[in-house]
Amino acid sequence: MTLSLLRGGFLYYDKELEFFRNILKNFRIDTCIIPFGDKSFRRADKGFRDFLGLSEEYNRLFCVHHESMNERTIYKITDSFYCNYIFILLPDADATFVAGPYIGAELTQKMITQAAERHSLPPEINSQIEKYYTSIPVYTNKDIILSLFNSLGEILWGKIESFRIENMNMTVPENHFPEIVSSLEKRTDDAMLAMQMLEARYDGENRLLQAVSQGLTHKAEQIIGNSTDRVLEMRVDDPIRNMKNYTVIMNTLLRKAVEQGGVHPIYIDSVSTDFAKKIEQITTLSEGISLHHEMVDKYCNLVNRRSMKNYSPLVQRVITIIDSDLTADLSLRKQAQLLNVNASYLSALFKKETGLTLTEYVSKKRVEQAAFLLRSTGQQIQTVAQNCGIYDVNYFTKIFKKITGKTPKEYRDGNR
Repeated sequence: MTLSLLRGGFLYYDKELEFFRNILKNFRIDTCIIPFGDKSFRRADKGFRDFLGLSEEYNRLFCVHHESMNERTIYKITDSFYCNYIFILLPDADATFVAGPYIGAELTQKMITQAAERHSLPPEINSQIEKYYTSIPVYTNKDIILSLFNSLGEILWGKIESFRIENMNMTVPENHFPEIVSSLEKRTDDAMLAMQMLEARYDGENRLLQAVSQGLTHKAEQIIGNSTDRVLEMRVDDPIRNMKNYTVIMNTLLRKAVEQGGVHPIYIDSVSTDFAKKIEQITTLSEGISLHHEMVDKYCNLVNRRSMKNYSPLVQRVITIIDSDLTADLSLRKQAQLLNVNASYLSALFKKETGLTLTEYVSKKRVEQAAFLLRSTGQQIQTVAQNCGIYDVNYFTKIFKKITGKTPKEYRDGNR
């Protein structure tokens, strides 16, 4: 609900608040606006307490704080399940802005078990609690959240000195024993919550794969940055092994996304194999998360450099043959012979789709490879030419200068 709908008019910070909510949405932090006096706080935790049979906690914990809130104060509330929420009494609106949940640290299975025991929950429900946590973002850097809400505070009340931030912890009395329905299988809300969390997880993965298949690095980075910490479901006790297992799955999914983006497997395989080796070298969770970002960047880059989805299958085959071995006979006559097509037809089709003749395309690729070797190796120019499929060094120099504007020696000297 927006403030304009709530009030029937506009407040001075309406647009800024909506913009801020969109920012939090990109951080995967849910928000809602609850009219003062409305006690339906089930939206705050996605119905998690209802699912656990802890419905009375909405009134005992959320509403108590809600009714005692002061103006010009940003409340950070941490509940007994380690989840953080932000509560703000909005000026002139008779409503409360609620953001959350999010988690400030990686949770272990021991912590999850302790949270369940704290509420006298049966052990068999732990797996469902773990699934709930996979839908919640983790932000171990508290400065990020603090900066965001300091900015909102300045929008609502002006200078940073005009408001304060107060931390509150929700505790549960030791004698609090909620009534839990013994037969979990019979509870429809159990299945519904699990289904919703799985849907959210799969939706995030699908959006990531779509972004990678399109080579949209910035979009993929945003998705992976918002979801990496929470998509790991604890399937084994060892958190490092769990990270490796998930990263293996992610490598496979990204590899298929790149293939759908029109990249030939010959280009994908070497990148995928390289990541498979790096995955087994992971020793910390932070290394795993860093590798996720590297994978997204490299696979997106692969799509941007190697995608052939706009080419016909015949031209795709020719390009793949060229890229796979620049030292081979890449003449039009040889390609037509290999593909069993008419040379004139192949020449016209290739020029139409790439904008270059086949000879021009081959020369361009050979010069690109030569430039790389000149920058990164100490090979003699004649050797570089041969490694790129050009055996006449004078001809190589002529072609290289035509494309780059410099002789091979000038290029090397300028890129030492």
